[in-house]
Amino acid sequence: MTTPESATHPRSYPVAHGSPIDTDGPRIALYSEEFAADPHAAYREMRSRYGSLVPVELSPGVPATLVIGYYTALRILNDPDHFPADSRTWQKGIPEDCPVRPMLEWRPAAIRSTGLEHTRYREATVAGIGVIDLFALHSTVEQIAIPLINTFCADGTADLVGQYALPLSFAVINAMLGCPQEIGQRAAAGMAALMEGADAAVEGNKMVADAMFDLVRLKRDQPGDDIVSGLLAHPAQLDDAEMIHQVLSLYGAGMEPTQNLIINTLRPMLTDTRFGGGILGGTLSTRDALDEVLFTDPPLSNYCITFPKQPILIDDAWLPAHQPVVISMAGCNNDPAINTGEYTDNRSHLAWSAGPHACPARSVATLVAQDAIDQLLDALPEMQLAVPPEELQWRPGAFHRALVALPVTFPKSPPLQVF
Repeated sequence: MTTPESATHPRSYPVAHGSPIDTDGPRIALYSEEFAADPHAAYREMRSRYGSLVPVELSPGVPATLVIGYYTALRILNDPDHFPADSRTWQKGIPEDCPVRPMLEWRPAAIRSTGLEHTRYREATVAGIGVIDLFALHSTVEQIAIPLINTFCADGTADLVGQYALPLSFAVINAMLGCPQEIGQRAAAGMAALMEGADAAVEGNKMVADAMFDLVRLKRDQPGDDIVSGLLAHPAQLDDAEMIHQVLSLYGAGMEPTQNLIINTLRPMLTDTRFGGGILGGTLSTRDALDEVLFTDPPLSNYCITFPKQPILIDDAWLPAHQPVVISMAGCNNDPAINTGEYTDNRSHLAWSAGPHACPARSVATLVAQDAIDQLLDALPEMQLAVPPEELQWRPGAFHRALVALPVTFPKSPPLQVF
């Protein structure tokens, strides 16, 4: 009688592995000032201690698993069946006043849906973004940038966050959405509170939703050549609630991340001799700087959140069902497994995510940031950082990579001509 092979070579089964979500040790607080001050040191420590999956807290008492392995992230981002973006089960156990809940909670929008729902929302969003004339957008950025530069060019000093990148991003996204200034101001204030994950996040969520409702109703009555009107005209026939959340997602992606991309790119251009140190004489271009920053300091450093439908074994750790798995775009981009230090024309980073939820507006965002930077440097080519680089302060927050301010000095200049 032949002995079954399984008797002599027993099949091996996975043993019980630990879970980052259930760790007994301390969690890394992504919302802390210490993490914001030097996240790259934190990612190196995480990697040496935990590998690709790290136990973190998004806010006090809100555990999550942070993915800092590039190939692990690609596996997750390209597997929406096992890693859906729908957070409805998770949020049942989360208090409504939780500071990060508004950033993670379910919405009838592409960012928090899966399957056929995601396809419907995604197609409408892509079509809405498709109405943007990229050639005309160059002129839009110029028409916004020059008057902003004129407000401080004669002073010889400026804070490029509050006086340039923030109002420019605000004006550009409003122009693309066809959003009047008053509605846009309410949305921007609410979005800032949302991104901070602060005590005001819940109120910020309501402010944004109310502003988007007013915008959608306005565009139903007065359609134009803009993204919101394009969404409304799409065959998906989105209702008001669905429209509010598609537009809210677009507003969130177009405001804070664009501001951060501009500032995070200007910082090395003002401090790194490869870019000139003082702008003049550098060998690398604005696009080179953007490519590098999208690897090293992407404007959204930790996001692309999914919620596994069932426990799943990844990289020798169990990820529990319905608990947030957060992709660290910054951590993954700087994974030694893929980071060669060569960034020019290298678009393998995860700053725009990957898979079915990859950012559909990356070409638009890159164009806006590049044009905004070029307009500023053409006007004030001798601009220099006003403080030592190590004195720059980063805003705490689990999701973004954002400077508090970027103070600069430059020779006083007369106002530019507005065409």
